Amino acid sequence: MKNTGMRWKLPLVCLLWQLAMIILFGVFIRYDEESDAHWIETKKTQNITSDIENDFYFRYPSFQDVHVMVFVGFGFLMTFLKRYGFGSVGFNFLIASFSIQWALLMQGWFQSLDFSDGKIKIGVESLINADFCAASVLIAFGAVLGKVSPVQLMVMSLFEVTLYAVNEYILLNLLGARDAGGSMVIHMFGGYFGLAVTRVLYRPKLDQQKNESVYHSDLFSMIGTLFLWMFWPSFNSAISHHGDGQHRGAINTYASLAASVLTTIAISSLLAKKGKINMVHVQNATLAGGVAMGTAGEMMLSPYGALIVGAISGTISTLGFLYLSPLLEKHLHIQDTCGIHNLHAIPGLIGAIVGAVTAAAATEGVYSREGLIAAFGFEGRFEGRTPSEQGGFQAASLCVTLVISLAGGIIVGFILKLPIWGDPPDENCFEDEVYWEVPEDSLYTVLSPNAPPLKPNSNENGET
Repeated sequence: MKNTGMRWKLPLVCLLWQLAMIILFGVFIRYDEESDAHWIETKKTQNITSDIENDFYFRYPSFQDVHVMVFVGFGFLMTFLKRYGFGSVGFNFLIASFSIQWALLMQGWFQSLDFSDGKIKIGVESLINADFCAASVLIAFGAVLGKVSPVQLMVMSLFEVTLYAVNEYILLNLLGARDAGGSMVIHMFGGYFGLAVTRVLYRPKLDQQKNESVYHSDLFSMIGTLFLWMFWPSFNSAISHHGDGQHRGAINTYASLAASVLTTIAISSLLAKKGKINMVHVQNATLAGGVAMGTAGEMMLSPYGALIVGAISGTISTLGFLYLSPLLEKHLHIQDTCGIHNLHAIPGLIGAIVGAVTAAAATEGVYSREGLIAAFGFEGRFEGRTPSEQGGFQAASLCVTLVISLAGGIIVGFILKLPIWGDPPDENCFEDEVYWEVPEDSLYTVLSPNAPPLKPNSNENGET
């Protein structure tokens, strides 16, 4: 059995990359005008009478919610594996912490670089966007969960954050697409990127018996589901315009999520032989309504329209877990551990389509002239754009995201396939003990007495 060599590889990668972040932050990152100590002077020159007008007080509550989703929601959602709880939460913590640092730099170079002094100016909205980028990385993590080393995850994060920033810039800045909740930028990109990576890393001899849950691991996973479900309205509205756009985004997401719960449980029970509900469906497909509302959430979709989108998304996501995932593994050799295709990729695609149609159907009678300009950003380079044209650019953004995510995922997959990253052997995938110190009386050992023992890890000299 090969030696993973984590004692040197992982510390070296973490320490060198953190040192690089410190140097790059020192060279490029500065506070923006609302977080700088010169805010007092800024208030005077801009005739601002109260600190309450600082963007921090508008955005920070949403930032808190998004931050909890990234580190608690995604982390615990992936704890369903009976012998990989430490890896799910711990590696989620690791790569999210690296991704937000690298995202502040990459998004800053593309979005908020001040050409007068060559510095990136960051504020609370920058933190939210960095968390969004980290969420996309964690979505891709779900596809390869339990099958890769922490070093591979760090390398994947490095490349994905870079490609994410490129795709985001093309969609939002060049094409002028609207995607406040990230159906395309976050979910489609992370989903199809992760699927491409896991396809390249296909393991024909993978022991799928360990890719299962037990009672307590499903309960832990539901903690993640509930955190995500409760805070998703904040996620989809966090960077919308203050006022009606943000308000509308929260309402539409709230309605869509509620509808997806009912249809998920209905389809799960209907298609089971004895009418029993599958906990995997409840953990995942109930969130599909939030994913699908990422693009159109801030638009005038109407509450009943949001219910329809949520109901359809929950249904399709559940059907995906039942029928599509087995087909993808059998015929396309896509081993999707967490089912990100059903929770993120397909609902993200639905959200992108709904956003394009809703944008194309927008009228001044529904929005007002000023409302159209505010909702779709018809100003500056995009002044004079019509709603039908906006719908076309939304559709084009969907296609661009698919191309960049799939092509990028394939390339990164081949990089991760190099035999230098310390990945686990097939027989030890989905095992915490490969990379973690696990207590001898650990819960999974007690509840899974028939699980095959972990093979000892030996080096080239035969030492254990």
